[in-house]
Amino acid sequence: MLRHAENGIEWLTFELFAECKKLSHGILLRKGGHSQENFASLNLSFSVGDNSSHVQQNLQKVQKTCRLPPLNTLRQAHGKAIRDLQIPCFEASTADALVTRIPHQTLFITHADCQAAIFYDPVNHVLANVHAGWRGNVQQIYREVIEYLKGKYGTQPQNILAGISPSLGPKHAEFKHYQQEFPQAFWEYQVAPNYFDLWAIAKMQLMTCGLLDAHIEIAQMDTFDAPGDFFSYRRNRETGRNATFAVLLENNQV
Repeated sequence: MLRHAENGIEWLTFELFAECKKLSHGILLRKGGHSQENFASLNLSFSVGDNSSHVQQNLQKVQKTCRLPPLNTLRQAHGKAIRDLQIPCFEASTADALVTRIPHQTLFITHADCQAAIFYDPVNHVLANVHAGWRGNVQQIYREVIEYLKGKYGTQPQNILAGISPSLGPKHAEFKHYQQEFPQAFWEYQVAPNYFDLWAIAKMQLMTCGLLDAHIEIAQMDTFDAPGDFFSYRRNRETGRNATFAVLLENNQV
């Protein structure tokens, strides 16, 4: 991954998307904001108990620094619902995936240990930003989004470029009740008693849907192990949220 900094804010980008000139994206780190104590400092979620004025200042700073158009957000519910932004609309709805082919709209997902996955179809110029915790993986949200892109926009899975954000790593992904929580297909990804490689599970799910290995970039950065960069719900129950943004910069026209 590539690291960037401006105006006190830091963010990461996927090398996979480096040549995609019609796409802007980033995974925002936790430095450079106004929030305090457990939410210090760039908390980007209103729903975790932080001072709302601090969150608003953080969002404004992100928009200005990263030159982002209007933010489209969700009330994320650890499910598999999809919101298709077919016309500009900025009111949050309950879902865990945002899809659009409209340029100059920011798809904005918040997370702390969960995966944020950006799917970009450069052929049909369609974009998705997906929130997937382990419950989302169990409910096959990646498959749901890919099937939606196929049916709605004619996307071919082998054309999709997919980047998965820093998230909970195998050393800290403990599931004591995995036999009740996970389908049996996940059990082979147990790396130690009760510990699972959610990164490998995600890659398996994407490749099962037809994505190419060379078109998948998984950050493989453990949010639990990097408190200077990432909020982590597993590490600190009362904590803020990082965010991942993705924007189509123009219509798919030469």
